[in-house]
Amino acid sequence: MASFYIVLAILIWSSLGVFVRLAGVDVHIILFYSTFFSLFFQSLIFLKKRHRQSIPPLRVFPFIFVLSICLLLNTFTFLFAYSKTSIANAVLTHYTAPVIVAFLAAIFLGEKINLKIIISIVIATTGLWIMLGGSTIVECFRSVLSEGIHLSDDLIGISSGLLSGLFYAILIILIRVFSQRLNPYVVVFFQNLFMTILLLPFVNIIPYDRLWIFIFMGLLHSTVAPYLYYYGLSKVQASRTAILGYLEPVGAIIFGILFLSETPPVRAYLGGALVLISGYLTMRED
Repeated sequence: MASFYIVLAILIWSSLGVFVRLAGVDVHIILFYSTFFSLFFQSLIFLKKRHRQSIPPLRVFPFIFVLSICLLLNTFTFLFAYSKTSIANAVLTHYTAPVIVAFLAAIFLGEKINLKIIISIVIATTGLWIMLGGSTIVECFRSVLSEGIHLSDDLIGISSGLLSGLFYAILIILIRVFSQRLNPYVVVFFQNLFMTILLLPFVNIIPYDRLWIFIFMGLLHSTVAPYLYYYGLSKVQASRTAILGYLEPVGAIIFGILFLSETPPVRAYLGGALVLISGYLTMRED
């Protein structure tokens, strides 16, 4: 089932926190070197004639460039939200994306919003709220209503998290369109090429002792995971794909337990169970 490819990609991405801790450098450095090394692995696809023939015409490259920009903005606003507010606030606002995707997919892709999708979104959102806690978000908006807009760190972080959710939603819609019309493996290569070029001016160090981490991330997180994700998204509704994205924080908690000796609170298990139920409902065929 195509949904399993998406789930596998999401689980791979959910291990990013472990590798970010191992690398111990700024995020833009990690992004640059992982995408840079991924180009060496992905360039191997052009050894096959059918992939060389799938290189899109020049008129399509501006759209792939926009895709790369959206990916960078999604990552930057999400990480910026982390730096300004709590992890709970950043993740909860970021995962407004499935709701946005459901409406955008209905408008631009003609996908139907059925009861199963709505129920899955509600269950997953509730699970994420329980798992991470969302009281600060409520308090922040109460403060805005009673005292007016005050640019506190929480408000800035929450706004950035909402923006990251919007960019994530746009990204899913764009990938859904491209994956059906273009060779997804070729798109991933040029997407990473553009990201490498965009990040290059901001990189001024070569962390030689950590290059093995970036090489591994280039293979696993920047090559294998996108390939699985693009393939799955070419066959699965965008709204369903967005809901499956809720599995990422669950996977991150599991990797934290296994490799970072982190002990999550009891509510994380209850909320995670609800997210898994939502994922199960989403993956089931109608």
